This record gives sequence, C-alpha cells and structure tokens, in this order.
Amino acid sequence: MERLLSDPARAESRAEALNTEPRNTESRNTEPRVDKLEIEGPVALRGTVAASGAKNAALPALAATLLTDDKVELARVPDVRDIRTLCRLLEHLGAGCARVGPGRVDVARVGELASPAHDAPYELVKTMRAGILVLGPVLARRGVATVSLPGGCAIGNRPIDEHLRGMEALGAKVRLEGGYVTAEAARLRGAKFRFQVPSVTGTENVMMAASLARGITVLENCAREAEIVDLANLLNAMGARIAGAGTDAIEIEGVESLHGARHEIIPDRIEAGSYLIGAVMSGGDVTVEGARAEDLGALAEKLTEAGATVEVVPGGLRAAAGDDLRPVLVETAPHPGFPTDLQAQIMALATQAQGISTVREYVFENRFQHVPELNRMGADIRVRNRTAKVRGRSKLTGAHVMATDLRASASLVLAGVVAKGTTVVDRIYHLDRGYEAMESKLQSLGARVHRISAPAGG
Repeated sequence: MERLLSDPARAESRAEALNTEPRNTESRNTEPRVDKLEIEGPVALRGTVAASGAKNAALPALAATLLTDDKVELARVPDVRDIRTLCRLLEHLGAGCARVGPGRVDVARVGELASPAHDAPYELVKTMRAGILVLGPVLARRGVATVSLPGGCAIGNRPIDEHLRGMEALGAKVRLEGGYVTAEAARLRGAKFRFQVPSVTGTENVMMAASLARGITVLENCAREAEIVDLANLLNAMGARIAGAGTDAIEIEGVESLHGARHEIIPDRIEAGSYLIGAVMSGGDVTVEGARAEDLGALAEKLTEAGATVEVVPGGLRAAAGDDLRPVLVETAPHPGFPTDLQAQIMALATQAQGISTVREYVFENRFQHVPELNRMGADIRVRNRTAKVRGRSKLTGAHVMATDLRASASLVLAGVVAKGTTVVDRIYHLDRGYEAMESKLQSLGARVHRISAPAGG
C-alpha cells in the first residue's frame, strides 16, 4: 500500500494541492501561500445568483462510476476541492477523471485498476469524509476494498459503523487495522438491513454495493436526503434496479453489471440556503436560480418565522428581508428537518434578530466551533451542551477570524457582509472544499469581498 513520501518537493506539492501548510519542506523559489477572504461591510445583498451542483451529490456520483468500466458523463459538477480530491482517488484506482467543460466531468476506466487494485490511501482521503464512499463500489467490483478511515471537518464523532454493518449484512468480512478498514467478499448477496441511525453516506455506500449483489436487498431506516435520490437516479440510469430512494425504505434488486450513463447533478441546497440566509440577515433581496423548494422547506419555514419573505419564482427561490428580524428556534435533524449544514449560517442570522434565538444541534456534538469567532465580531452567543442562546441586535464589527470547518466558514463570511469594517476570514481552504467561487458570487450580489494570498503561517 502506498504511504506518504518523504521527498520534500512531493510533500510540498501535495500540501499546496490541499491548500494546507506544508511542513518540513526545503525552501524553494515560490514561497507556500494560503488564501484568505477580506470583506468590507456592511452591505445588503441584492440580485440573482445561480446555485452550483451539489457537492454532496457529486461525490457519491463520482464514486458510483467505479461500478462500471464504461464512461459516465456527469454534468453540473462543482469545481471545489473535495471534487478534485476524489478525482485523484479515482485516478489512483485506475479511472480517468477529466473535466471537459464548465461543470462537466467524464469518468472512464483507463485500464486495469492500479496495483494494489483496491486501496484508498490516507493521503488521498484525509481531508474529506467522502473517501469512504469508494468502499462499496470497489468491494462490489473487486471482492476486496481497503480504505483509510475518513477525515473531513472536525465537527464531532462521525463513525462509519453503519457502513461496515451494512457491508457485513451483504456478506462481507470486515476488519479494522492500522487506521484502515478492509472488506472482503467473493460476491455480495442481497439482505435485509436496518440502519441504527439514518446515515446519508452509509445509505449511499450500501446502496451502491447492493446494486451488484446477488438477490434483493431491503434497506430500512434509510436517510432521505435529496442527494440519495440523485444517486439512485444515476444508478438506475446505469442499469441498477432501485426503488424507494427518498423514503426510509429502499429496495435494490442486484444486477450482474452496470453500464455508462449521462447524469446531471442536482443543485446544491446548502449553498442555495446560505445565500438565502445572507439575503435576509443583510436586509437584502436575493433570488437563487436552481434552488428547489422541496429541498429547503425547513429553512424557508424558519426564514418566514424570522419575518422574511420566501417565495418560489421561475427557476428558483427568492428571499427578501422584512422590516424587522424576529428570533427563531432551530433544532437540527435529518432531512426533512432543519439541516445541520445550515446551522452555523442561521446562527449568524440570529445575531441580527430582535430578541433571543435558540439553536439546538442534535446531529453533531461539536458543531459550535464558529461561536467564539462570531463572538469576536461582537455577537453575544452562549453555549451550554448542545444548545446555543443568541442574543440578537448585535452590532457586528470586522475582525480577523479563523474558519474551523466548511459551514463555519460560510457563517463567518456572511457575518462579515453585515459587519461594520473589515473582516478577514483565515483558513478558507475549508470553504473551498464545498463552495464554488463564493467570493465571485457574493460580488455579483454587491458584496465587497476579495481573495487575498499570504505566506503560509504569516
């Protein structure tokens, strides 16, 4: 199995590709740089912006291409860091992953899988949780898969137990050793399996593996997110037989093989929701093209409770601020509940509401890391256990803040839009994992934001 290389140039190249700070590297003519966002506020966001393809739908779609030797053409794939990382993993596994136009990625087998043929090494999956999604497809195709335990945002315990229990239910032998999980099965077989908790990536992983299993698989207590429906649509286009995606019970009739297909990724509901929140908290009026009401019902309900206008318009959703923002009670939950991936952004909005808002995080136990940074900007947020109390009408002022995870990054950027003065958001490689050209889109809505580059560690 390939390990981290000690060659300094290779180490620095890998670090630059991930936008992390290279360590113990030799000096070179080009000093390592890191990006930040500088925002001048306050600004009311106004105008129209298009939602990119959903990162959380594109990642499992890319993993699904490993289930066939034929070419799979994917449209509306966002150009974000996690997508580029997963494409490198596909290439390591022997698939050609090429961006052939705006939003278009083609994946096709370029020969036998690389040797070893079944591994997803640590250096390729350490920055994102989605690397675990290759476990099911590689196991189903090759009979063995070895995947490094996943990385991603440090927002709490996100075990892969449901993935492993699902593979075992399909007949795989699973072992954990040295930070890797290995699953083996000569041929997976259909089974009835119930998730202990509704896991999005767990549902996706087991669904992909079961597509090539012998017999019928019934999955219960499945996650119901739109991204799962999108993956099922792609798999069915490839020849799979899947019914029930989007409900808590999914039935998969295994087939002998899958073929190529063309598929368009759904719009990113979390990105869309972030811009709708930004419109309301800044006193603006924004239409997000591609935003779908069925994906954002819980957010629309909370924005309406806060006094905003949210309406379906041709091709998207519009959100406009009311005369006065009212406090809200938000409790995160699996879909169709309020998404945990919008919790940090709605908390930033609550800093501008009249009165005290309550935000309860029930999905991840460590997802309030943005609170100290918002408080640095003048917010009044107090956390106890999984509940945050936000005293509104805060007069936010610009400050130098640090992003701690992907969605925390977005909340700090939105806070910078409404804050008086200059806000600098550091460590935006988190933001770049999931938001395509956020500064450009905000600029189109009137925000004064630009990307700056500085020496690593400077």
